[in-house]
Amino acid sequence: MEDFKSEAPSSRLAEPTPKPRRRGPLRRGLYVLPSLFTVGTLVCGYYAVLSTLRATQILALGMSSDLALQAFDGAATAIGYAVFFDGLDGRIARLTNCTSDFGREFDSLADVISFGVAPAFLAFAWGVRPVEEVSGTLLVQHLRDAGWVVTFAFLICGAARLARFNIQTGRPAADRRYFIGLPIPAGAAVIAAAIHWAKYPVNDWVYGSVWLGIVTLLAFLMVSRMRYYSFKTLDLRRPRSYMLIILIGLVVYLVVEFSEPVLLTIAVTYALSGPVARLTSRLRPHPPAPKEVHAA
Repeated sequence: MEDFKSEAPSSRLAEPTPKPRRRGPLRRGLYVLPSLFTVGTLVCGYYAVLSTLRATQILALGMSSDLALQAFDGAATAIGYAVFFDGLDGRIARLTNCTSDFGREFDSLADVISFGVAPAFLAFAWGVRPVEEVSGTLLVQHLRDAGWVVTFAFLICGAARLARFNIQTGRPAADRRYFIGLPIPAGAAVIAAAIHWAKYPVNDWVYGSVWLGIVTLLAFLMVSRMRYYSFKTLDLRRPRSYMLIILIGLVVYLVVEFSEPVLLTIAVTYALSGPVARLTSRLRPHPPAPKEVHAA
């Protein structure tokens, strides 16, 4: 007797294809968060421009110099906050894995205003323009013309530095540990920290010439090939020693209590770290190249 067996269906039921995962409100919020910090950078740069313009008008009208000092210091402080926000947006984007082409381009455009236009305008209004109010000699007129050229050079070199950074970021072989050339936020930080420390505008053509020399040096460092540590490989999610936490707390305390000398020291030290590293690498003895052995 043949066993009667029921035949299984020749084809299995097709498994349902997984639906594409939609971004929930939390995920969409994470994508917006870095851009919000970029907007903060842009707001600080715009405020710095307005505050610098207000200080210039106060000096032109011959009003109280204390009001002009407060306006200049407010512009420098706004640029300092812009540097802080600019450091946070990239860090948050990497921590939340929310990097995008839009965020990179938006950040670069904000940097041109906050770290290019605003510090260039501030450097001219604080270090060159007040000299004309004191003396109107031909030498001062040459200083004013040089100020236009130097501050514009700072702006154009900063924009070129950002364009080169965007190109290098897209290359897979790029070394994330170092920047090539002084970052434009660091160059703007030196100008802002110097004004925040000195307070009083430059009213002598000698000091004005020295100031323009400093701005010229910053413009050159931005387009140079010198390497600066980027701090991008610093993983904040890894456990750290309590000594590092104490050190960070000490630095924050010093910045809050003695902001003028501490911020200037930090900004100048980082700006000079590139030339110092280049100089030490050239002075360091290199091992001799291995001699080639030719077969007899």
